[in-house]
Amino acid sequence: MPLAAAHLDTGDTAWLLAATALVLLMTPGLALFYGGMVRTKSVLNMLMMSFVSIALVTVVWLLAGYSLAFGDDAFGGLIGGLGHAGMAGLGPDSVHGTVPTLLFATFQLTFAIITAALISGAIADRAKFGAWLVFVPLWALLVYVPVAHWVWGPGGWILEKLGGLDFAGGLPVEITSGASGLALCLVLGPRLGFKKDAMRPHNLPMVMLGAGLLWFGWFGFNAGSALGANGLAAAAFLNTLAAGCTGLLGWLFVEQRRDGHPTTLGAASGAVAGLVAITPSCGSVSLVGALVVGLAAGVVCSYAVSWKFRLNYDDSLDVVGVHLVGGIIGTLLIGLFATAEMTGGAEGLFYGGGLGQLGKQLVAVLAVGAYAFTVTYGIGKLLDKVMGLRADADHEHTGLDLTVHAETAYDHGVLGHGAPVSASATATQKVKTQA
Repeated sequence: MPLAAAHLDTGDTAWLLAATALVLLMTPGLALFYGGMVRTKSVLNMLMMSFVSIALVTVVWLLAGYSLAFGDDAFGGLIGGLGHAGMAGLGPDSVHGTVPTLLFATFQLTFAIITAALISGAIADRAKFGAWLVFVPLWALLVYVPVAHWVWGPGGWILEKLGGLDFAGGLPVEITSGASGLALCLVLGPRLGFKKDAMRPHNLPMVMLGAGLLWFGWFGFNAGSALGANGLAAAAFLNTLAAGCTGLLGWLFVEQRRDGHPTTLGAASGAVAGLVAITPSCGSVSLVGALVVGLAAGVVCSYAVSWKFRLNYDDSLDVVGVHLVGGIIGTLLIGLFATAEMTGGAEGLFYGGGLGQLGKQLVAVLAVGAYAFTVTYGIGKLLDKVMGLRADADHEHTGLDLTVHAETAYDHGVLGHGAPVSASATATQKVKTQA
């Protein structure tokens, strides 16, 4: 993310205020996207896992996360210091480049929020909600914050020592969430009935609505990362639109050839795959490059989501197949399609830059993926030993909406507050009695 000389610009500030709101909207959009993809018995649990991430990550970010990610480097490019813990020393007059520092910190907070929420899709239907409440703040501090410092923070080793490029979050957002989702899949094990029972999305209109909100918010995600109302923001905006479109078309092309049917779920998933892949590269590639990045992600990710059945890891909502694989594609293709006009200097292989930038991108992908997977696996194992990470089999079978939240998505009433209003209330009481 480029940093200009420190002077406040009202146009840049106005754009970043709007972009911050757009990115925050992505987490409720993700909640709807995930909520529509699960079965009816887990809808509210999925919504809650996203919404509670907003609260948990915000508190952690304000207390220590921002300072550790974007404070002055304190340990050889690996982590920042605690000079701004609790947002100390930052006020209305503090400026980061051309925008208020408090606004920059809030913009970056919205990235951290949705990254944590993304992981929930990999463990849908079977994780304890109480364990999720502990996992999210630990993960944000131990995984997201260090990687954000490596990629974007002052002195971060990927940014300043390696020379890797990541405009808007292929490494800290997409690859960390995908690798972490894979780690938790392995800790938790597959859902009851995995590869035996049909686990189809229960509400495809909800999925499409969620995807639309994600796409809308993604313009703030990517174009906002220019940190200004300028030509780079416009280019990132257009690249984001283009890659989302070719991702959608690529996925549908594969479905038509492979299955004979282009599906609405495929359209939503393809658009998201294209958006994932263009996230790191939207500020580095030309429009032609963006079209290729999106198409490659749509095609490859449409195949990658089926790997879980062959490799026997239950990535419930395809976080690995879309976010990890799409993030890798978009980050590596910078090494092929980066143009000096966009980057200000670095060029990819196809624009005369040789293999150097591709090598840097590969090192960054391997380092971030390995770190996120290893630390998340450790956190998952620790929580599983201390408090149990997986929901009870009876709760999983009945559904976490009833057993955890005492509500259902489609029986409208006030469960747990007064007389039962539907059969679902009776089911809730039965489960509690058995437990």
